[in-house]
Amino acid sequence: MNSTTLPGDPPGGRRALAVWGTGVSVYFVAVIFRTSLGVAGLDAADRFHVGASALSTFSILQLLVYAGMQIPVGLLVDRLGTKKVLALGAVLFTAGQLGFAFSPSYGTALASRALLGCGDALTFISVLRLGTRWFPARRGPLVAQFAGLVGMAGNLVSTLVLARLLHGIGWTAAFAGSAAAGAVVFVLVLLFLKDHPEGHEPGPLPHQGAAYVRRQIAASWREPGTRLGLWVHFTTQFPAMVFLLLWGLPFLVEAQGLSRAAAGELLTLVVLSNMVVGLAYGQIVARHHGARLPLALGTVGTTAALWAATLAYPGAHAPIWLLVALCTVLGACGPASMIGFDFARPANPPERQGTASGITNMGGFTASMTTLFAVGVLLDATGDDYRVAFSAVFVLQTLGVTQILRLRRRAERRERERLVASRVETVHVPV
Repeated sequence: MNSTTLPGDPPGGRRALAVWGTGVSVYFVAVIFRTSLGVAGLDAADRFHVGASALSTFSILQLLVYAGMQIPVGLLVDRLGTKKVLALGAVLFTAGQLGFAFSPSYGTALASRALLGCGDALTFISVLRLGTRWFPARRGPLVAQFAGLVGMAGNLVSTLVLARLLHGIGWTAAFAGSAAAGAVVFVLVLLFLKDHPEGHEPGPLPHQGAAYVRRQIAASWREPGTRLGLWVHFTTQFPAMVFLLLWGLPFLVEAQGLSRAAAGELLTLVVLSNMVVGLAYGQIVARHHGARLPLALGTVGTTAALWAATLAYPGAHAPIWLLVALCTVLGACGPASMIGFDFARPANPPERQGTASGITNMGGFTASMTTLFAVGVLLDATGDDYRVAFSAVFVLQTLGVTQILRLRRRAERRERERLVASRVETVHVPV
């Protein structure tokens, strides 16, 4: 299905790259704002006088809003197109970042992170939909991985630039100054983004009342590929997300005795590894669809093994080589999570792509939210015992792998049936 250009496929080309680049720039800024708390966690605890559980609530609320909005966002993208949804997302996450900069209390800061999460939620599904509208189907895995790659570049900016600004010019100036990037991408969307190329307008949509929404969600969920995509995303994404979004810096500084500078370098390693692995995974999956599940499960297994080795290390601190290995492998979690969309995409027709992607994208963020909460609660309950707290990772990995193994045969059989049907239709297309 992805090895040839199908009838009606978008042409791709430079124009597609320019439009898609505009859309992905919005996602780039959203990730900078999303991950900004990861480099400011200890500062936030001091600024708002809160403990580990309250600190984790920042990220949990942000991810709760994000995950809860994924299906509504998918429906919005299917109905309104990417330009309107991305423009609204830029307005919301910029307002959230500005609010966080000037928040005088823990409560207002929480509200700002929720607003940021709302805007962030509108971006990624829109970028995925933009890719399917502007590039041929065979480019789908590579385009999706490139989107993830750009997102990790945003994480890199947060780790390298925002962290220095935070400790150089202070909390308010750093967060308020970064919000200017949101205004820039909003203008870019208004000026340059277009939902689809000429001659590839989507067909007219039926009346979209409540019944239509229920049918869209139910039809997407009935596909085993959508559910498999959700569980692949669930199982692969969250270890790195939890590490980068909040708990990585405290773990490396407080539990492993590293300086903030050394911890920042390891967080940067996670991001750099993600970018390199993303390119490799995208190329492999685009050429060999059968590699999807081995790559995903291999990433989960290797991540679990290195977390176990780090947490069970007999000394007070794990050796630096083991921490480097852990952070390098955590970098593969993001690219592996993108494979979930490569199961959901071929399982659903174009008019359900946004909805199916929204369902899939809920997986990793639900797992991340659950783990962020569990780690915070366990840290408070055990007096900051990170070994016990991070053991929560293994529980969610076990659950996710069980579901992947349960669904994989049904999803593979259904995908083969769709592939045969599409080839038959291609043969009978009149010329």
